[in-house]
Amino acid sequence: MKSEEIASTLTELFENEAVSAIAPGSWQIDTADFRLLVLLAEDNTWLRVLLPIVPIEDAQPFLEQFLEANFDDTQEVRYALYEGVIWGVYQHNSSTLVSADLSNAIARLLSLYQAGLNDVFNRMIESRIRKIIVAAKQQGQSLQNTMQTLERFYTEGLLGEMEQTQEAQEQVLAAWRRQLERLWDEI
Repeated sequence: MKSEEIASTLTELFENEAVSAIAPGSWQIDTADFRLLVLLAEDNTWLRVLLPIVPIEDAQPFLEQFLEANFDDTQEVRYALYEGVIWGVYQHNSSTLVSADLSNAIARLLSLYQAGLNDVFNRMIESRIRKIIVAAKQQGQSLQNTMQTLERFYTEGLLGEMEQTQEAQEQVLAAWRRQLERLWDEI
């Protein structure tokens, strides 16, 4: 893709006033929600699209899940760390890049942005639930026994928040039950 084609694709994807050329071969898309950067290498060989996702302070507990997502889920885009920020990044050789690929990559980056920490948090929780299931099965517990143990932990205050209402506790336990039932036979 040439610089003009990139600019045209960006203009099609975003409102004209949101797209600004910040230097030759560089564009910035500012919206109320995000700032997307599109950078063409000086020699026009590579295009890079960048979108800040979350500060590293917020992402630190989930770095393993971000890397796992790069391996399993992110497809043509990747999570990257730079200057204290987790970014969504797309890189492609500009000579073989087509408008549809750029559009799809930007859509995927926006999906990562909108997910924020939700997907990696859910991945971490599922990993922990799997460990609980493994431990329970190693001890010979059934699904029902495992659920009773979790309920006892909530009753005794070992799990959950101290000032959690009964209704909130029941919702959390229902979520535990759904996850345990969903994963129990897989493990």
